[in-house]
Amino acid sequence: MPSSISPDPSTVRYDGPWTHRDVSANGIRFHIAEAGTGPLVLLLHGFGQFWWSWRHQITGLAEAGFRVVAPDLRGYGDTDKPPNGYDAFVLADDIAALVRGLGDREAVVIGTGFGGLAAYNTAVLHPEQVSAVVAVASAHPMTLTKIRKSVYTGGYQNLLSWAQWPFWPERRLVAAGGAELERIFRRDGGPAWTATADFEAAMVRMRQAICIPGAAPAALEHLRWVARSPWQADGVRHREALTAQPVTVPVLNLGADGDPVIPVEMLSEAAEHCVGDYRQRVITGSGHYPAEEQPLAVTDAIDSFLRSKVL
Repeated sequence: MPSSISPDPSTVRYDGPWTHRDVSANGIRFHIAEAGTGPLVLLLHGFGQFWWSWRHQITGLAEAGFRVVAPDLRGYGDTDKPPNGYDAFVLADDIAALVRGLGDREAVVIGTGFGGLAAYNTAVLHPEQVSAVVAVASAHPMTLTKIRKSVYTGGYQNLLSWAQWPFWPERRLVAAGGAELERIFRRDGGPAWTATADFEAAMVRMRQAICIPGAAPAALEHLRWVARSPWQADGVRHREALTAQPVTVPVLNLGADGDPVIPVEMLSEAAEHCVGDYRQRVITGSGHYPAEEQPLAVTDAIDSFLRSKVL
């Protein structure tokens, strides 16, 4: 039976071949997991996840010669959970400030799902802090602004619609110890992964993390801003910024052949907004979580791309 006691945020600091510490950036405290030395690589998790979702890439990329940092994004895990600041601008400010707080001028910014949107946004709004972008199972933000025109049928639209309801989604996410989050992951993950012991173990930790006080509301506020931005002034400013400033750094866009949330056909438009070297690859045998479903393929693809562009 799931515990009715809310977990302490520090419970997400799992032991492993990495170190945990806090970094102050953009006015809040971020928890990070860090490993390796070399050029800085930031790993940004997606909706409902936390730093641990990158466990395979933390070790794999550190062994490949990179300094790898996986933060809990604003509102998640053991990072601070302020009542506001869940829009694209503040999240990009967070990432740029993290780079500076880690003592570097620039970083490769890698994001999966919602974290991929943050990677693109940071490259547009803070280009001086980003040396390359890798988006995993994530379309360019301008593509997602067209979702309401029914251009695409990916499950991302359903997720945004669900998140807009007041109060109820927060309650659903934490009910029965995070059972709703597991339902979402089972629906959107590939069947080969969701049938494994690795998936079961991952969900124990994911469910615990989303039940940390404040984590579920923060996760939903990230999505709510995306859903409401078409009618808000800051959403208009965001689209204007994306239109005026393309991504100039090298970009690797990794899709998954079985992704029901961001189908591969949603990725192609990103090339129109990237004026530097743009590459697209498809990870086979994966649903919406390729970094966990096909970790070796994802790590190898990132490593090969960065060796040609960063090292």
